[in-house]
Amino acid sequence: MTNELERDDAGQTQARLADLAREVLARCRARGASQAEVDLSDERGLSAGVRMGEVETIEYTRDRGLSLTVYFGTRKASASTADLDPGSIGATIEQACAIARHTEDDPCAGLADAARMATRFPDFDLWHPTPLDADAAIARAMACEAAGRAADARITNSEGASVSQSQSIGVYANSHGFLGAECGTSHGLSLSLIAGEGEAMQRDYWYDGHCHPDALASPETVGQRAAARTVARLSPRAAPTGSFPVLYSAEVARSLIGHLLGAVSGGALYRRASFLLDHLGQPVLPRGVHLIERPHLLRGHRSAAFDAEGVATVESALVDDGVLVRYLLGSYSARKLGMESTANAGGVHNLEISTGRDDLPALLRGMGRGLLVTELMGQGVNAITGDYSRGAAGFWVEGGEIAYAVDEATIAGNLKEMLLGIEAIGCDVDPRSHIATGSILIGRMTVAGGE
Repeated sequence: MTNELERDDAGQTQARLADLAREVLARCRARGASQAEVDLSDERGLSAGVRMGEVETIEYTRDRGLSLTVYFGTRKASASTADLDPGSIGATIEQACAIARHTEDDPCAGLADAARMATRFPDFDLWHPTPLDADAAIARAMACEAAGRAADARITNSEGASVSQSQSIGVYANSHGFLGAECGTSHGLSLSLIAGEGEAMQRDYWYDGHCHPDALASPETVGQRAAARTVARLSPRAAPTGSFPVLYSAEVARSLIGHLLGAVSGGALYRRASFLLDHLGQPVLPRGVHLIERPHLLRGHRSAAFDAEGVATVESALVDDGVLVRYLLGSYSARKLGMESTANAGGVHNLEISTGRDDLPALLRGMGRGLLVTELMGQGVNAITGDYSRGAAGFWVEGGEIAYAVDEATIAGNLKEMLLGIEAIGCDVDPRSHIATGSILIGRMTVAGGE
């Protein structure tokens, strides 16, 4: 019965947002706008945090917002508000229209092509609300922290456990007559622990997140995983300095793919701020590696029938057998580049990276000697040149086995060379992200560890 009520409530909220979207577009037309688009959202959530067996925070949130873009010919302006009362909405419309009348013409400005608007809206099974019950959230957080603290005697402190759940309803509409709605829920659980005493203390964490609460790992599992990761970092040593293989564990490997995505995104390309300029049709990854965008996965982290401009999403390759076969483009960047939108306004949807058969232990054996990276620090990445230098923590590997923890190292290289230098991708895919990749082994990088 509860789920049915939640669905009814979501449907009513969606209907209200849709009516408001139509009203806003009509008011923009009445003020002379040739085109307009509006994005409305209604989000609510609960989070509870505990530390050392005591409740620290309970937070209820309710956020609503409106983002509006108007076009007067090829002049464009945007405005937004977090207040959906009539007065604030009216002021937002007036502000956007006033600004647009004074902006410069941009021949690339305008809505996405009307013929590209989505017409099918499948159910991706993303709406799984639960009652917003603070007592239940606190109990789960308590169980998680207790399991982590009890897992090993070397766990001496906690930075706390948190449980969160949220519901999001959004409506996008534009003056092509397009209106699309999306509903989704999010459930999360995390724990951060400290092991050791004095200067020998180490911290680490673990978390899980999913649209369906039943898909979450249990509080006990998250707690035990956080504890195991934390105690594994005790008694760290400096890594050798030199040129070595580097293995990115699955949870940090997606950052490498993220750098590739940024480099082939329209904004970086038309600004010529990418280390992969003019690489369409060229190898950017080793042969045999495929990157496929799958926007229609059931319960996918970023499943969607349309992008942020209403353009219908489709399953398609981004990299085929190592070769870059398309860019990531919204309508504006596509026009700037003389191309067509790839339905990626707002980002990529559910990217799957082809993997091998080896799990993490097998990758370690294949690496032999080198650095396993489980945490990255700093922002030492030049998006234009691809030069890469970041702080790292993890484990030194000898003879295919973990030898000792490393907490202060620097790894460096060039992203173009690093991506082409990938020697293996593991089957240990981290399911907690829209970028689904296993651990990634790079054949050679510079490691500065102090030895």
